Amino acid sequence: MQHRYGAKIAWAREGAPFLDNRYSRGHRWEFDGGAVVPASSSPLVVPEPMSVARCVDPEEALVAAAASCHMLWFLSLAAKRRFVVERYEDEPWGVMEPDERGRVGFTRIVLRPRVEFAGEAQPSPAGLATLHGAAHDECFIANSLRAAILVEPRD
Repeated sequence: MQHRYGAKIAWAREGAPFLDNRYSRGHRWEFDGGAVVPASSSPLVVPEPMSVARCVDPEEALVAAAASCHMLWFLSLAAKRRFVVERYEDEPWGVMEPDERGRVGFTRIVLRPRVEFAGEAQPSPAGLATLHGAAHDECFIANSLRAAILVEPRD
């Protein structure tokens, strides 16, 4: 089975100087469902005003994608095991730094999910860890990255 995913990434100079490398990194991501996301380089990588701090940057998007993928698998697996998830929140973060080859990239992404269940059926702490482990194993994003993606559930 093969699935193909894409997006449109659009940037325009709009007459601004370019060769001085002080051009705006603001651009937009357009997705097939109609969503348009204002994007930019990270102000941690390219200082403002060339970066647009209020926009989503690729690094934030990668962390969010890993967390979102994990959550979606977790919800699916919980439902199959007859656990009703009432609420799921995560505050993930990632670290970019030189790796063993000296190349800067994500060396880890830490997911910090907090899950609330409804009803009588509640997973034990070990069962919750098993659910998170299974979600991690199934997550397409986690399966695609070299960086370690750690899951640290919060109470």
